[in-house]
Amino acid sequence: MKPSGTILSVKNVTKRFGGLVAVSNMSFDVAQHEMVGVIGPNGSGKTTMINMISGAHKPSDGRIALRGRLISDQQPQNIARAGIGRTFQLVRLLPDLTVLENVMAGAVYGHRRRWGRDAEDFAHDVLERVGMDAMSDAPISSLTYIDQKRVELARTLAGEPEVLLLDEWLAGLNPTELETGIELIHALRDEGRTVVLVEHVMDAIRSLCDRCVVMSSGAKIAEGTPEEVLSDKEVVRAYLGDDDA
Repeated sequence: MKPSGTILSVKNVTKRFGGLVAVSNMSFDVAQHEMVGVIGPNGSGKTTMINMISGAHKPSDGRIALRGRLISDQQPQNIARAGIGRTFQLVRLLPDLTVLENVMAGAVYGHRRRWGRDAEDFAHDVLERVGMDAMSDAPISSLTYIDQKRVELARTLAGEPEVLLLDEWLAGLNPTELETGIELIHALRDEGRTVVLVEHVMDAIRSLCDRCVVMSSGAKIAEGTPEEVLSDKEVVRAYLGDDDA
């Protein structure tokens, strides 16, 4: 599906932690059905930006809106129910629950709030979607790292988010797993999902993203197609330093 109409809007957002400005005056929009990459060197404020969209942090200044409705003043659970779903850099699953129960939790507490047999059936459907339904009764402790990531993604998708935030979902995967992971995100893109993708894997950025927002030292330094931003001298300098730019 082609991008159409703004669904997520970030306007003049700043986040301060004491005297540290982690994000400075950030603005960008995400269109429905668009996959936007948020990229930049380590420490540039990318995860802080994702944390503000999902409600883990409140902006010090500025506003974030979903379909024109202010969400940056809401608690994380209310933002999730409004339609924002996310994964984490370090996988966060419920270790005492099975694979299926973890994904059901996403359906129960997500955007649509399914219950009972409806939540169970939907969880199976989502697990099948990420190639994990055969392990629905397995304990979390028995899973490989890529399979834990698949379950976390399935739990997020079970919440039926309007906007999906993927925070370095491909990090830590070996080359074979990386190929599988990129294929899975490609499939989400082909479904027309709206995704904000924080990522360091440039092959994924080039092949997946419609547009990229580049951050450095908390500020936006470039925005455009992957080809445009990755050839921008200021972006090259931010990644490689002045000597190599």
